[in-house]
Amino acid sequence: MIKVLVIDDEKITLKNLEHVLKKEGYDVTGTDSGVEALKLIEKQEFDIVLTDIKMEKVDGFEILRKCKALYPDTEVIMITGYATVENAVTAMKQGAFYYIAKPFKLDIIRKIILEASEKVKLKKEVKQLRQQLDFHEKVNIITQNSKMLKLLEIARQIAPTDCNVLITGESGTGKELFARYIHLNSLRKKGPFLAVNCGAFSEELLSNELFGHEKGAFTGANALKKGLIEMASSGSLFLDEITEMSLTMQAKLLRVIQEREFFRLGATEPIKVDVRFIAATNRDIKEEVKNGKFREDLYYRLNVVNIEIPPLRERKDDIPLLVAYFSKKYSLLMKKEITGVSEEAINLLVNYEYPGNVRELENIIERAVVLCNSSQIDVEHLPQDLKELKIEVFTKKEGKFMSLEELEKEYIKWILREVGNNKTVAAQILGIDRVSLWRKLKNYGIEN
Repeated sequence: MIKVLVIDDEKITLKNLEHVLKKEGYDVTGTDSGVEALKLIEKQEFDIVLTDIKMEKVDGFEILRKCKALYPDTEVIMITGYATVENAVTAMKQGAFYYIAKPFKLDIIRKIILEASEKVKLKKEVKQLRQQLDFHEKVNIITQNSKMLKLLEIARQIAPTDCNVLITGESGTGKELFARYIHLNSLRKKGPFLAVNCGAFSEELLSNELFGHEKGAFTGANALKKGLIEMASSGSLFLDEITEMSLTMQAKLLRVIQEREFFRLGATEPIKVDVRFIAATNRDIKEEVKNGKFREDLYYRLNVVNIEIPPLRERKDDIPLLVAYFSKKYSLLMKKEITGVSEEAINLLVNYEYPGNVRELENIIERAVVLCNSSQIDVEHLPQDLKELKIEVFTKKEGKFMSLEELEKEYIKWILREVGNNKTVAAQILGIDRVSLWRKLKNYGIEN
């Protein structure tokens, strides 16, 4: 239902407007006080505000400015018994939807409110479509790795169940991406998905960010602020780096999960919420619990299902796919015609360890696209530390694993190549004397 706030200090006019609009099917709240109207606006958002201009203490223009400051999409209709061209122009300049002079016909009010409600509905639909498109763009998990495919299947299975989820894994592996994926496949997908990094705020700021505050709750709290928990109601809240949260904040969060309600700072009445919590950490959370740094009861509340994302070095078969995806993405963004990546560059990228995981790989490819002035990304476009990287890769021979002797033989050959066949230096690196090295060379048939 479209929520309408009616403000008029003439009680008969107020009563008539409330009656007519309720009859038309609107959710109507009425007040004859501008001061009370400001309090109502600070507490909740209305789709349409129908306000008289001339009132004691707080006039209609102050109502208009407050609405547009807090809720830009709210449509404000101004009514006055002292109509002037100047007031009409001022109202329209400040964003009023319509300006009506008294006395007015109720049919005119019905027509204008209907037009405003249609505009509100259209803006909501457009906003929702944009959010869905934006969300879909952000939930693009590129993988062919068997472990990752199994995790995605688990995510799809648990998504509709509404249980809380704990996602673990190193930084840069895509924990938030998985959280978005779960939300997108859940019954809450039309609701909001909000994310907060618990390690980015002090305890006081995080509390304000999550729970919000009432007007006047502390010095500088000039208006009501909704917290992320309240804003995420009917949707999902992603708590990244949950282990960075203080024990005091953990206790507050536990109460929200258990009771499905919370208090804004400075409030006396609890607010009911319906939120799915998805938490993530790059730490060993069991160790944090053991050491008393994370509440055990909160751990069990969050860890209904655990998804542990493997690091990129354990799913190297995904690297060529990710390289192709990121190179295409940044080529389009930078309007460059890059069609591929050289085999030598791919080999370097596949054999790198990626301490920063997928995030690091994306940064490497973005940099490569910036530097590339041809149709193909090559070794010269990669960071220097990758180009200087030398890795000896041992693979199966004729489908069989190498024995320890075969590995030792290959390793000795590699060391000799690296030191320019200097056997004295090679023996020192291998931790054996020169005679022992000579015997191994003879036994393995390595040319002296």
